[in-house]
Amino acid sequence: MTTVLVVVAHPDDAEIAMGMRMHWYARTGARIRVHCLTTGARDHTARRREECLAAGAILGVHQYTFSSIPDTRFAEHRGEINADLFDVFHETRPDVVYTHYPGDQHLDHSTAAEDVTAVALREATNLRYFRSPYSTGFEPTMFFMGTPELLDAKMRALKCFASQHQLDMDVFRKLAEVAHRQYVHHRVMERLPQESTCAELFTIARQVDIADQANITAAT
Repeated sequence: MTTVLVVVAHPDDAEIAMGMRMHWYARTGARIRVHCLTTGARDHTARRREECLAAGAILGVHQYTFSSIPDTRFAEHRGEINADLFDVFHETRPDVVYTHYPGDQHLDHSTAAEDVTAVALREATNLRYFRSPYSTGFEPTMFFMGTPELLDAKMRALKCFASQHQLDMDVFRKLAEVAHRQYVHHRVMERLPQESTCAELFTIARQVDIADQANITAAT
């Protein structure tokens, strides 16, 4: 069974960036853990946790866990972040890790990306960055082509975050529907399945492919 670890700064970061991808992983039998480094403002902690768990239930997340880093103060708590991340990685032993792209206008996002990268390069084989609304200089090297069904699950998960009045969640549907058109040539798009109408974008920080000796032996 594939074990996927998604580490994010805030509630809803994972669902916005890769809700379709997480739901696809769940439907293919992978085990998914989302770890959120903060729940935001202290007076909203309980509500934000409930929203995350509700969204995770829709997408098939097996485990949703939280650190208690103060929102917008990640740079002051890097030692605590590092210690929490090592605990999370040792508990999870992930096959693949996803986190924020290091180039990000949000300081919490960029700090999370740097600290997750430092731990993941020691503790995991595969590391991938997702695009957030604040990513800068992001050039995708991996495209997850979704379907209307996966996009619908993502949108239902995003609607769980009712406390986030400043975010228009419908915008993220539109971004998913046009994402691949930004980077994939129309001749390539013509060869894609008709149901591949939306995408989530990633860049690969490290990928380790291991030869299957059994298949090599059978081939010879």
